[in-house]
Amino acid sequence: MAEWFAEKRYGMGSGLPIAWQGWVASFIYLAIVLAAAFFFERSPWAAGSTIFTATAIFLVICAKTTRGGWHWRWGKENER
Repeated sequence: MAEWFAEKRYGMGSGLPIAWQGWVASFIYLAIVLAAAFFFERSPWAAGSTIFTATAIFLVICAKTTRGGWHWRWGKENER
């Protein structure tokens, strides 16, 4: 699979996007969260469930497209 996000130096997870696809995915996620907060301001359950679902999908995308995958990193010890 293509690499869209850089690995973090410390900790676990994704760093910043390194490909245009990663930037597009990040902006789409941000747009969904902002739209849910705006359109569902009177329905916190709808906003929360929309944001929760968008976050879960975004985390799966990040996990599958991060260079080197997700695992705990301790800085220079993990450099290749």
